[in-house]
Amino acid sequence: MKVIVGLGNPGGKCSFSRHNVGFVFLDLFSKRVAGEHLEVSVKSWSVTDKYMSLQVGPSPQITLVKPRTFMNKSGIAIKKFVKYNNVKPGDLWVVHDDLDIKLGEYKIQEGVGPKDHKGVNSIEEQLGFSGFWRIRIGVDNRGLKDRIPGEDYVLKDFPKEERQKIDEVMEKIFAELIDNYYPKWAKENKNGA
Repeated sequence: MKVIVGLGNPGGKCSFSRHNVGFVFLDLFSKRVAGEHLEVSVKSWSVTDKYMSLQVGPSPQITLVKPRTFMNKSGIAIKKFVKYNNVKPGDLWVVHDDLDIKLGEYKIQEGVGPKDHKGVNSIEEQLGFSGFWRIRIGVDNRGLKDRIPGEDYVLKDFPKEERQKIDEVMEKIFAELIDNYYPKWAKENKNGA
């Protein structure tokens, strides 16, 4: 089973901020992709108190997880989920915002992350390894003159004109996951791996 974790901050206050792009990704992924390709019921997110998270699934192929902890404590919730479900490092996928990447771009990499991301750092510290997959969604659209500090910038909502770029990049990521990774996931599931 693959586990895709979206990082963000709980509550409505940060619902469409740059820092919550991991949550936004999972909401869209569950509606547009998971039900059609991954045999996951997408009717609603369920609260799972023992994992301190919201969850869609599990299915034989995939479970979607949103920690209910704040970003800098994401690792606490993820450790509970990974430990209880015996998730291997290569089966864990973490979706997060990345200020090292420009708005409208992304990277999918195993074990490689941004210079500094408190949510990712928390996961690495709690799990004791960094070999999980990362879906790094670029959120930086600052100019040279309006270069506000990153920790303030990521808490701001995407302006209307940037939301289209976010939707477009997410569609590209969905397509790449389905074209390049899903066939492998389906094969592993069929072979009982």
